[in-house]
Amino acid sequence: MVTGEDALFDLEPADAGGPDFAALPGLPLDELMAPDWAEALGPVEGQLREVLAFVAEQAANGTRILPAAANLLRAFSQPLADVKVLILGQDPYPTPGHAVGLSFAVSRQTRPIPRSLANIYRELQDDLGLPARVHGDLSAWTGQGVLLLNRVLSVAAGNAGSHRGKGWEAITTAAVTAVANRTDAAGRQSPLVAILWGKDAEGVVPLLAGTPSVVSVHPSPLSASRGFFGSKPFSRTNELLLRQGAEPIDWELPVL
Repeated sequence: MVTGEDALFDLEPADAGGPDFAALPGLPLDELMAPDWAEALGPVEGQLREVLAFVAEQAANGTRILPAAANLLRAFSQPLADVKVLILGQDPYPTPGHAVGLSFAVSRQTRPIPRSLANIYRELQDDLGLPARVHGDLSAWTGQGVLLLNRVLSVAAGNAGSHRGKGWEAITTAAVTAVANRTDAAGRQSPLVAILWGKDAEGVVPLLAGTPSVVSVHPSPLSASRGFFGSKPFSRTNELLLRQGAEPIDWELPVL
């Protein structure tokens, strides 16, 4: 994700009574994520517990970890069976108050929204004529089967990319593979479109088993003008879903 983007509120979203980092490594998988995700990620459970232990150790040593513990595995709270669009990010926003466990999203209270997300909204308006929102809550998308997954699921506050190479990549590799290889009761491939923004995301193409993909540069201010703007990812994704017999996504976000 893009770094150095200031939030109006330097606060993490409330944990809503969830576990702290120290508790995460010892919890059963089905308490950490939806049951079908727990089954799909079972083969990498040992690696997941290792990376959760690393995060817990960092937090115990005084490092501020983002997102909050209750949101660390939030992307896996929606059932795997419901996913029909994958949007893959890099790692969480390192600015305190931004990361909420869903790639590119922030809480409804965060002002201003990160510049990458502002660029996504600009393209959404240019592509579909949908108005930009002042908030960055993308849960209306996840509720329709859009998986907002980062390649790396944690970061030290203020230190972008600090948890790369610590084990998350094995987990998200397994997750992307599981999404791409789902079949229905008749053995047919489940509808799926991948939206891949930037080199990190494009690197998972070999895992996608031929899944239709919409690929462009990242929406970061550093790259958006070199191919993200004008790429029409939202209309193209809906066209690809319709070709697979799936309902399109209503990309319009609610106003506050």
